Amino acid sequence: MFKKSHNEDRFYNLFIANAKIANEGAIMLKSLMGDLENLKGNFNKMKEKEQEGDRLVHDILNELNHSFITPLDREDIFAIAKEMDDILDYIETAVSRFAIFNIKELTQEANIQIDLIEKATKELITVMENLKNMSKPSFLNEKIIEINRIEEEGDIIHRKALMKLFDGTVPILDVIKWKELYDDLENTLDACEDVANLIEGVVTKNA
Repeated sequence: MFKKSHNEDRFYNLFIANAKIANEGAIMLKSLMGDLENLKGNFNKMKEKEQEGDRLVHDILNELNHSFITPLDREDIFAIAKEMDDILDYIETAVSRFAIFNIKELTQEANIQIDLIEKATKELITVMENLKNMSKPSFLNEKIIEINRIEEEGDIIHRKALMKLFDGTVPILDVIKWKELYDDLENTLDACEDVANLIEGVVTKNA
């Protein structure tokens, strides 16, 4: 019977660690948004988390460059690592803009988007923890469908937020600010879905 090498297990472990870092970033996003008065002083915490994610991606790519045998196709490993990195990048960008724009209070829609990001990244941890069990894809597919559902819910909230933003009653400067912020949060959810869709393709290919 074929047995996975230590290096192959290391890829799966790095994916799990990467998903956990993304979820920690989402939890930190929620925490920082709950203390907007001190956001500028606390921003470096998010920057440090984003850099931690960068180091993990570097570890994955370094492992890829030094491994003769890999558990997944090399292009799939590279794509998953890149998309996982995008999640934290978008979160860090969102936090940066909230600080730069000096936002003092969140809208209901922004709060919902942030909650959805936390949920989606939590689901990604479970996906990565079960990625090596591709011979039984039903559970993985269930989780991928849930991430897609969360992203679709985010799309609905994003559209509602923009409709309210452009109803003619919001000051133009606030329109400019919040359009950027809503898009950053939506891009984060899109990145979560992109990872899920990549995993779905990998499962289909390897099941």
